[in-house]
Amino acid sequence: MASSTETLEDGLARVRADLLSTDALVRAVASGRRRSETPPWRRVELRWVDLKAGTHLQVVRYDATQAHTSNHALGEAAAAEVDRLLAEPYGNWTTETTEHRLSLRVTKKGAAAVHTAAADPAAGEAPDRSHDRAKERMLAEDDPVFAALGMTDAKGRIKPTRMAKFRQVEDFLRILDASIAEARSRGRLRTPTPERPLHVVDLGCGNGYLTFAAHRLLAGRRGLPVRLTGVDVKEQSRDHNAAVAASLGIDAEFVAGTIGDVELDTPPDVVLALHACDTATDDALARAVAWGAPLVLAAPCCHHDIAAQLRRTPPPAPYAALVGDGILRERFADTLTDALRSLLMRSRGYKVDVMEFVDSQHTPRNTLLRAIGGGAGGGAGAAAAEQEYDDLVATWQIRPRLGELLGPRS
Repeated sequence: MASSTETLEDGLARVRADLLSTDALVRAVASGRRRSETPPWRRVELRWVDLKAGTHLQVVRYDATQAHTSNHALGEAAAAEVDRLLAEPYGNWTTETTEHRLSLRVTKKGAAAVHTAAADPAAGEAPDRSHDRAKERMLAEDDPVFAALGMTDAKGRIKPTRMAKFRQVEDFLRILDASIAEARSRGRLRTPTPERPLHVVDLGCGNGYLTFAAHRLLAGRRGLPVRLTGVDVKEQSRDHNAAVAASLGIDAEFVAGTIGDVELDTPPDVVLALHACDTATDDALARAVAWGAPLVLAAPCCHHDIAAQLRRTPPPAPYAALVGDGILRERFADTLTDALRSLLMRSRGYKVDVMEFVDSQHTPRNTLLRAIGGGAGGGAGAAAAEQEYDDLVATWQIRPRLGELLGPRS
């Protein structure tokens, strides 16, 4: 692995070279936005395909609801399309070739933070350039984990009633896979060994759909030694998940208890808190900080606590319209709660990204906080985040649960 900070022009030149490498490029993705600009598409994927008319660069652009595909002939047409895409204000580029994986992130100062790592062993073969290939899945529909979770029929196909859950699993696994790669490239996540496997802790795991899928991806597809711990307040969930784990033959422990009371014999490497209700998300984030977890993925559910406080407190001028109507107050409470959580995690030295978890057409609860540990303290950025948090709390006269759990920054 190697990391560097260079000019954006130089970093994008490296991305361009990968994109135009017809023999080596496996796939590439552009996503995210820069600090003050938003690109025209939510996400763009690129790969080379062989058509009857010859080799073309296939570009798939995603908006909020669908994909738009275009093909550009090898040569000037493909190069011109690549240059158009590189000129758009995407905040992140990832290229996978037969030789390496390159990740570029545009920093707040407009520089390029570039991380490179050796290619996945599976990428060492010639790239698949067939035009009509089946959609690449993080886990195949007939994977044993889906059968164990009751999501497939007798022919190994996802049941129509479980397709929304399957899409959620797919979207989550893509985020998890990319997040672990970034955390490892930054040196924040250690390389797991059989003696010290990657410890994944899911707080508020429920019936374990995402828990078991995460284990299957990391241990099965990525070949990492993984130890899994799931926590849920319901004993029924513990018993159900223990039975599923036994049927799949995986190293897992499930505990019935509250997030605040769970004790671990080894600290976690990855903490998941997916759709934990209301302040249970705050409990999970506080435990993750206390454990010093290098990677945290939290998808909040309802936000009743701050919404209730906003109802009881006179709004500051001139923001009364933001909370005057019930539906606006609820939506503002969602945004304010997650913004405050993000600031608190940044104040503890984490690099935090707030992103879309699953497309909003499938669920209204589609926000995910991704936090990658950056070491103790956090420097001036952490102090600035704490000051911004203090200002917001004072302005709105609220007491966020996570702030009370974490206490003053040392």
